[in-house]
Amino acid sequence: MNIKERRYDLDWWRVISIFAVYLHHIGMPFNGDDFHIMNNESSKLLDDIMVFFEQFRLPILFLISGVGTVYAFQRRNWIHFIKERSYRLLIPLIFGVLIIVPPQTFFENYESFNSYLDVYSKEHFKLKANHLWFLENLFFLSILCIPIILFFKSTRFKTMLGWVEKTTSTKLGMFLWVIPLVLIRIISKKYFPSDSKDITNLSSTLFYGYFFIAGILINQSDLIWSNLKNYRRHNLKLSMFSIIVFYGYYFFPEGWVPENVSNKLLWDIWYTVSVLLSWSLIITALGYGQVFFNRKSNLLPLLNQAAYPFYILHQTVIVVLAYYIVQLNLSILFKIALLLISTLSVTIVIYRFVIYPFKIARFLFGVKSKSSAI
Repeated sequence: MNIKERRYDLDWWRVISIFAVYLHHIGMPFNGDDFHIMNNESSKLLDDIMVFFEQFRLPILFLISGVGTVYAFQRRNWIHFIKERSYRLLIPLIFGVLIIVPPQTFFENYESFNSYLDVYSKEHFKLKANHLWFLENLFFLSILCIPIILFFKSTRFKTMLGWVEKTTSTKLGMFLWVIPLVLIRIISKKYFPSDSKDITNLSSTLFYGYFFIAGILINQSDLIWSNLKNYRRHNLKLSMFSIIVFYGYYFFPEGWVPENVSNKLLWDIWYTVSVLLSWSLIITALGYGQVFFNRKSNLLPLLNQAAYPFYILHQTVIVVLAYYIVQLNLSILFKIALLLISTLSVTIVIYRFVIYPFKIARFLFGVKSKSSAI
């Protein structure tokens, strides 16, 4: 099995994507959607902005995770790989469900409890993953994709890979990968319409799984990476077009829709324009990342190590502090700023002084090893 060199651009995109998830959750109490803690007032403008970032912040994280899975597999057999995935994903997931998530339940239903321990009573305690659904999905996808990884590394795949490389060597090559993704989204939503991120909800699992497998496939070929870089400007034009189509449909007046157009068709169009936006932005990002991000940095290893525990912690810290901040007599803008500053500070302090120095804490949060600095 060929040993892949580390891609610093993907490390940067991982850090950026996780921070984007954090910023999204900062805005959730104020955009009018259903979050654990909600402000009395909401901002339609904020919601209009957030709907754009919703289309690619998690898909690119799954694609990067697919690439990272190849790196995790390359020096291990499948048994050692399962052990490594359990250490990195399953243990933090179990710890998170038992310890990190319950405070969210407590503050979301604060008036229903006499004390924090009531959260663990039979009546209230349920094994909820909440934001840690990402770890759950990633663990099962990693295990289920072991045969795919082994096949991609086999000699039988070489002919097929040559065909894939040839198709990506045209301007529209990588963009056309969006076609099966659109079909997966529309068909799976027909049978699994729920927005749940549970692993059993196939409309979600198949959608994110496509990005995960795409990451595995892309990482098999240096030529595919080169094509992403070479056609980045063309992909940027496709992204601009997709943004126009996306927001054009998003703001399309309901009164202009003909009466004979079914609600199902309207949703299918929405899934299509959303997927076009997701895929075009991601392949553009992968191209430009090679130009601007693929270089060593003294800061990157520190951020990369902190990103995982930061993700595990961030939503709980947001929910706890948002409970108090939304009660203040301040404008939405000031509340968002206060929530951003306070949660970022608290999360960094917890990582620096509670997780980073202690071996057992690093183990529970899936951190590989103690760095020499931070």
